[in-house]
Amino acid sequence: MNPIDEKKVPETQVDRSYLNEVFEAGAEVTGLVVRADSFSAKSVDELTSEKISSPKYTYWGSVWRRFFSSKVAIFMLVVFSVIFLMSMIHPLISGYDHLNVVNINDRSKWFLRPSAEHLFGTDDVGRDMFALVWSGARTSLFISIMATLITLTIGVIVGMWWGFSKRLDVIMIEIYNIIANVPFTLIVMILAFTTGGGVWQLIFALSCTSWIGVAYFIRVQVMIRRDREYNLASKCLGSSSGKIIKNNIFPYLISVLMTIISRDIPSYISYEVFLSYIGVGLSEKVASLGRVIETSSKHMQSAPYLFFIPLVVTALISVSLYIVGQTLADASDPRNHMI
Repeated sequence: MNPIDEKKVPETQVDRSYLNEVFEAGAEVTGLVVRADSFSAKSVDELTSEKISSPKYTYWGSVWRRFFSSKVAIFMLVVFSVIFLMSMIHPLISGYDHLNVVNINDRSKWFLRPSAEHLFGTDDVGRDMFALVWSGARTSLFISIMATLITLTIGVIVGMWWGFSKRLDVIMIEIYNIIANVPFTLIVMILAFTTGGGVWQLIFALSCTSWIGVAYFIRVQVMIRRDREYNLASKCLGSSSGKIIKNNIFPYLISVLMTIISRDIPSYISYEVFLSYIGVGLSEKVASLGRVIETSSKHMQSAPYLFFIPLVVTALISVSLYIVGQTLADASDPRNHMI
């Protein structure tokens, strides 16, 4: 008998080289049974070995996951959603007309304090301030959102070609230098005064020259990425300028666009309030937050709620939009995504 055919070996201390020798001889080790047929070939699934163990990554999934991790942003989103829905739905349901002053001769309806019947009170002609504020908020939101969309659309299209085309850059930089040296507020005041006090006239005044600032900002962002290696490689392979802008540059500008939106919408609301307050914005026939604040400012001492309630609504819109927009801008930046 081979001396290694059967031998007692402690279970806890087994020499690896000895086990190899035993396995090759096909012997048994008492206490630790090792046979040649005790081992079998392990099949390997090549597809399983290629699977990535990290969580599945999607861009927008990561954006929303990071955005909703901010409790402050969620709270401000709820605040803005409530204000937006109230300003859109309430005027439609109530059928409120701010030009209808049926209580103008009933002094008992004037300057009523906020109560269950009139949540925001009544003004100097007996109009319900609750309905008036939401009607004005709808107009102000419509003006600011439309002006932002027009400014953003023109600014992004012009800015991308401006930053990508060196020939266009020579022309556009001179136009920018001329327009940028004229105060924007002065341009808006002149245009709003000369075109009239309508909603679309004010939208035109706000967006007439503001797009050039957005275009210049986009131009700078495009120039940062224009000459990177992958864009030069795409150009050498025959990709058109439009395709490079669409596929290689635009996706990196999403966070920049969110920043612009979060900045412009509150800014245009502030401009509307300011222009209406000084009397060159919307006419008295159009209800807006600026017009409500302007007409209520003369009663600030006798009925301060008439002034502060629309002012608080305006502030809530501006602050909530800014915080939500900035949080969304940070969340949409791929550099902030962690798997």
